[in-house]
Amino acid sequence: MKTIRLAVVDDHALFRAGLVNLLNGMPDFKVVGEAESGLAALRVIPGKQPDVILLDVNMPGMNGIEVVSALKKMGEYRILMLTISKNEDDLLGAIQAGADGYILKNAEPDELKKAINLVYQGQAVLSPEVTRHVLRVVNRQERGTPDESNLSAREIDVLNCLADGKTTTQIAADLVISENTVKTHIRHILEKLDASNRTEAVRKAVQTGVIKQRP
Repeated sequence: MKTIRLAVVDDHALFRAGLVNLLNGMPDFKVVGEAESGLAALRVIPGKQPDVILLDVNMPGMNGIEVVSALKKMGEYRILMLTISKNEDDLLGAIQAGADGYILKNAEPDELKKAINLVYQGQAVLSPEVTRHVLRVVNRQERGTPDESNLSAREIDVLNCLADGKTTTQIAADLVISENTVKTHIRHILEKLDASNRTEAVRKAVQTGVIKQRP
Protein backbone atom coordinates (compact mmCIF):
# COMPACT_ATOMS: atom_id res chain seq x y z
CA MET A 1 0.00 0.00 0.00
CA LYS A 2 1.23 3.49 -0.86
CA THR A 3 2.50 5.59 2.03
CA ILE A 4 0.06 8.47 2.55
CA ARG A 5 1.86 11.80 2.78
CA LEU A 6 0.40 14.14 5.40
CA ALA A 7 0.69 17.78 6.38
CA VAL A 8 -0.36 19.05 9.81
CA VAL A 9 -1.49 22.65 10.39
CA ASP A 10 -2.18 23.67 14.00
CA ASP A 11 -1.13 26.71 16.02
CA HIS A 12 -0.69 24.74 19.27
CA ALA A 13 2.91 23.53 19.24
CA LEU A 14 2.52 20.75 21.81
CA PHE A 15 -0.58 19.31 20.16
CA ARG A 16 1.04 19.54 16.73
CA ALA A 17 4.19 17.78 17.93
CA GLY A 18 2.17 15.02 19.58
CA LEU A 19 0.02 14.55 16.50
CA VAL A 20 3.01 14.39 14.18
CA ASN A 21 4.62 11.79 16.43
CA LEU A 22 1.39 9.76 16.53
CA LEU A 23 0.93 9.83 12.76
CA ASN A 24 4.54 8.96 11.99
CA GLY A 25 4.16 5.97 14.27
CA MET A 26 1.25 4.62 12.25
CA PRO A 27 1.92 2.25 9.34
CA ASP A 28 1.42 3.77 5.88
CA PHE A 29 1.55 7.40 7.11
CA LYS A 30 4.35 9.92 6.80
CA VAL A 31 4.17 13.57 7.86
CA VAL A 32 6.00 15.53 5.18
CA GLY A 33 5.16 19.03 6.37
CA GLU A 34 3.78 21.03 9.26
CA ALA A 35 2.80 24.64 9.87
CA GLU A 36 1.88 26.74 12.89
CA SER A 37 -0.54 29.09 11.12
CA GLY A 38 -2.70 29.47 8.07
CA LEU A 39 -0.27 31.82 6.35
CA ALA A 40 2.61 29.45 7.04
CA ALA A 41 0.56 26.59 5.59
CA LEU A 42 0.12 28.44 2.31
CA ARG A 43 3.90 28.84 2.09
CA VAL A 44 4.85 25.32 3.18
CA ILE A 45 2.25 22.96 1.73
CA PRO A 46 2.69 23.52 -2.04
CA GLY A 47 6.30 22.37 -1.87
CA LYS A 48 5.53 19.27 0.20
CA GLN A 49 2.80 17.77 -2.00
CA PRO A 50 0.83 16.04 0.79
CA ASP A 51 -1.94 13.58 -0.03
CA VAL A 52 -4.04 14.74 2.94
CA ILE A 53 -3.84 17.92 5.01
CA LEU A 54 -4.96 17.91 8.65
CA LEU A 55 -6.09 21.43 9.46
CA ASP A 56 -7.35 23.18 12.60
CA VAL A 57 -10.27 25.62 12.36
CA ASN A 58 -9.51 28.27 14.97
CA MET A 59 -6.12 29.82 14.36
CA PRO A 60 -4.91 33.41 14.73
CA GLY A 61 -4.39 35.58 11.67
CA MET A 62 -6.07 33.33 9.13
CA ASN A 63 -8.61 30.77 10.25
CA GLY A 64 -8.88 27.24 8.91
CA ILE A 65 -11.90 27.95 6.74
CA GLU A 66 -10.02 30.71 4.94
CA VAL A 67 -7.05 28.38 4.53
CA VAL A 68 -9.28 25.71 2.95
CA SER A 69 -10.59 28.23 0.41
CA ALA A 70 -7.08 29.39 -0.44
CA LEU A 71 -5.67 25.86 -0.74
CA LYS A 72 -8.51 24.67 -2.96
CA LYS A 73 -7.66 27.49 -5.37
CA MET A 74 -4.01 26.44 -5.36
CA GLY A 75 -4.46 22.76 -6.12
CA GLU A 76 -6.41 19.53 -5.73
CA TYR A 77 -5.75 19.12 -2.02
CA ARG A 78 -7.70 16.75 0.21
CA ILE A 79 -8.32 18.40 3.56
CA LEU A 80 -9.46 16.91 6.86
CA MET A 81 -10.42 19.43 9.54
CA LEU A 82 -9.19 18.34 12.96
CA THR A 83 -10.56 20.65 15.63
CA ILE A 84 -12.25 21.04 19.01
CA SER A 85 -15.01 23.18 17.49
CA LYS A 86 -18.53 21.77 17.26
CA ASN A 87 -19.81 25.16 16.13
CA GLU A 88 -22.28 24.87 13.24
CA ASP A 89 -20.81 27.86 11.43
CA ASP A 90 -17.30 26.38 11.59
CA LEU A 91 -18.55 22.99 10.42
CA LEU A 92 -20.69 24.25 7.55
CA GLY A 93 -18.18 26.94 6.64
CA ALA A 94 -15.42 24.36 6.31
CA ILE A 95 -17.57 22.06 4.18
CA GLN A 96 -18.76 24.91 1.97
CA ALA A 97 -15.14 26.04 1.53
CA GLY A 98 -14.24 22.58 0.25
CA ALA A 99 -13.04 20.54 3.23
CA ASP A 100 -13.31 16.79 2.67
CA GLY A 101 -13.83 15.85 6.30
CA TYR A 102 -14.42 17.23 9.78
CA ILE A 103 -13.54 15.37 12.97
CA LEU A 104 -12.89 16.38 16.56
CA LYS A 105 -9.59 16.33 18.38
CA ASN A 106 -10.97 13.94 20.98
CA ALA A 107 -11.16 11.21 18.33
CA GLU A 108 -9.46 7.91 19.10
CA PRO A 109 -6.31 7.15 17.06
CA ASP A 110 -8.11 4.41 15.12
CA GLU A 111 -10.93 6.83 14.23
CA LEU A 112 -8.39 9.39 13.03
CA LYS A 113 -6.56 6.76 10.99
CA LYS A 114 -9.81 5.63 9.37
CA ALA A 115 -10.81 9.24 8.60
CA ILE A 116 -7.47 9.97 6.92
CA ASN A 117 -7.74 6.85 4.78
CA LEU A 118 -11.30 7.67 3.72
CA VAL A 119 -10.40 11.24 2.78
CA TYR A 120 -7.38 9.94 0.86
CA GLN A 121 -9.75 7.63 -1.05
CA GLY A 122 -11.92 10.59 -1.98
CA GLN A 123 -14.72 10.01 0.51
CA ALA A 124 -16.33 12.57 2.82
CA VAL A 125 -15.93 12.11 6.56
CA LEU A 126 -17.84 13.59 9.50
CA SER A 127 -17.21 12.87 13.16
CA PRO A 128 -20.29 11.22 14.73
CA GLU A 129 -20.36 14.04 17.27
CA VAL A 130 -20.88 16.71 14.61
CA THR A 131 -23.20 14.77 12.32
CA ARG A 132 -26.21 15.70 14.45
CA HIS A 133 -25.34 19.37 14.02
CA VAL A 134 -25.49 18.97 10.25
CA LEU A 135 -28.83 17.18 10.49
CA ARG A 136 -30.20 19.95 12.71
CA VAL A 137 -29.20 22.61 10.21
CA VAL A 138 -30.69 20.62 7.32
CA ASN A 139 -33.94 20.14 9.22
CA ARG A 140 -34.08 23.83 10.09
CA GLN A 141 -33.55 24.79 6.46
CA GLU A 142 -36.25 22.35 5.31
CA ARG A 143 -38.73 23.83 7.77
CA GLY A 144 -37.73 27.33 6.77
CA THR A 145 -36.43 30.03 9.07
CA PRO A 146 -38.70 32.79 10.40
CA ASP A 147 -36.63 35.43 8.60
CA GLU A 148 -35.86 35.60 4.91
CA SER A 149 -32.20 36.33 5.49
CA ASN A 150 -31.42 32.73 6.57
CA LEU A 151 -28.89 33.93 9.14
CA SER A 152 -27.01 31.25 11.05
CA ALA A 153 -27.15 30.99 14.83
CA ARG A 154 -23.64 32.40 15.14
CA GLU A 155 -24.46 35.31 12.83
CA ILE A 156 -27.42 36.15 15.05
CA ASP A 157 -25.07 36.06 18.06
CA VAL A 158 -22.82 38.55 16.27
CA LEU A 159 -25.83 40.72 15.38
CA ASN A 160 -26.88 40.85 19.00
CA CYS A 161 -23.38 41.96 19.95
CA LEU A 162 -23.49 44.64 17.26
CA ALA A 163 -26.84 45.80 18.60
CA ASP A 164 -25.19 46.17 22.02
CA GLY A 165 -22.60 48.45 20.43
CA LYS A 166 -19.67 46.08 20.83
CA THR A 167 -16.52 46.33 18.75
CA THR A 168 -15.00 43.54 16.68
CA THR A 169 -12.45 42.89 19.44
CA GLN A 170 -15.15 42.72 22.11
CA ILE A 171 -17.31 40.38 20.02
CA ALA A 172 -14.35 38.06 19.41
CA ALA A 173 -13.67 37.90 23.16
CA ASP A 174 -17.33 37.35 24.06
CA LEU A 175 -17.87 34.57 21.50
CA VAL A 176 -14.38 33.07 21.86
CA ILE A 177 -13.58 33.34 18.16
CA SER A 178 -10.92 35.21 16.21
CA GLU A 179 -11.40 38.80 15.04
CA ASN A 180 -11.06 37.59 11.44
CA THR A 181 -13.94 35.18 12.02
CA VAL A 182 -16.04 38.03 13.44
CA LYS A 183 -15.30 40.11 10.34
CA THR A 184 -16.29 37.19 8.11
CA HIS A 185 -19.59 36.82 9.98
CA ILE A 186 -20.27 40.54 9.67
CA ARG A 187 -19.57 40.44 5.94
CA HIS A 188 -22.05 37.58 5.55
CA ILE A 189 -24.61 39.43 7.68
CA LEU A 190 -24.35 42.53 5.50
CA GLU A 191 -24.76 40.42 2.36
CA LYS A 192 -27.76 38.48 3.67
CA LEU A 193 -29.53 41.56 5.01
CA ASP A 194 -28.52 43.67 2.00
CA ALA A 195 -27.12 46.25 4.37
CA SER A 196 -24.32 48.70 3.64
CA ASN A 197 -23.02 48.95 7.20
CA ARG A 198 -23.39 47.52 10.69
CA THR A 199 -25.97 50.08 11.83
CA GLU A 200 -28.23 49.33 8.90
CA ALA A 201 -27.85 45.60 9.47
CA VAL A 202 -28.95 45.95 13.09
CA ARG A 203 -31.89 48.14 12.08
CA LYS A 204 -33.08 45.64 9.46
CA ALA A 205 -32.63 42.73 11.86
CA VAL A 206 -34.80 44.47 14.44
CA GLN A 207 -37.43 45.35 11.85
CA THR A 208 -37.69 41.75 10.67
CA GLY A 209 -37.76 40.34 14.19
CA VAL A 210 -34.42 38.56 13.92
CA ILE A 211 -33.22 40.30 17.08
CA LYS A 212 -34.94 42.38 19.70
CA GLN A 213 -34.83 46.17 19.91
CA ARG A 214 -32.42 47.40 22.57
CA PRO A 215 -33.86 49.78 25.19
